[in-house]
Amino acid sequence: MAAVLFDFSGTLFRIESAESWLRTVLADSEVSLPEPELIRAAKELEAVGALPGGAHPSAPVPADVAPIWGIRDQSSELHRSAFTGVSRQVALPDPALHDRLYDRHMAPAAWRPYYDTAEVLGALCERGVAVGVVSNIGWDLRPVFRDHGLDPYIGAYVLSYEHGIQKPDPRLFATACDALGADPRETLMVGDDRRADGGAAALGCGVHFVDHLPVTERPDGLRPVLDLVAGPGGPT
Repeated sequence: MAAVLFDFSGTLFRIESAESWLRTVLADSEVSLPEPELIRAAKELEAVGALPGGAHPSAPVPADVAPIWGIRDQSSELHRSAFTGVSRQVALPDPALHDRLYDRHMAPAAWRPYYDTAEVLGALCERGVAVGVVSNIGWDLRPVFRDHGLDPYIGAYVLSYEHGIQKPDPRLFATACDALGADPRETLMVGDDRRADGGAAALGCGVHFVDHLPVTERPDGLRPVLDLVAGPGGPT
């Protein structure tokens, strides 16, 4: 393999828990909630899918949000509208908290790299393998990589909202391959979503999936990638 493309959320990084997310925003906003109410609200926010990068909605998306939910990653405006729309199903002390919650999830501090992220990215670069990030997202994730010291490993970022298309559209993966100067047939896509990330196969890319788990539950999920990109005679 000459290049590896990685998904962002659930692959290289994991968002904080819904409880930590809400607790931080309440503290920053100087809004207090009794502990049982805070825990209840965090669980409700998680259930409706309000935390980007967190759990998918376990209940139907509201009728007013449903038309944009499936295309939310095509622009920053759609992304914010979709996630604040589902968030507003949950009663909070101040309606402004829904936008503050959305803003919080874009903060680098809200994200943690998986334990083996730096190791794997560094090893790929040492081997001369080009690395790109292809993400369905509504905001610029580059500051997250810079803040965690991982930006030097990334040769290209291809973000859905910047192109108006989202995975599994093969054009997004083609754009990343072009940016890296890589032949799709010599490129591996690594992600956690079989439908979205599996779209790379239409170009002839190899595809490898990891489990979208909390950081503490997936200590070495990325390491098999190093075997998959081994040279002649190694796994492909």
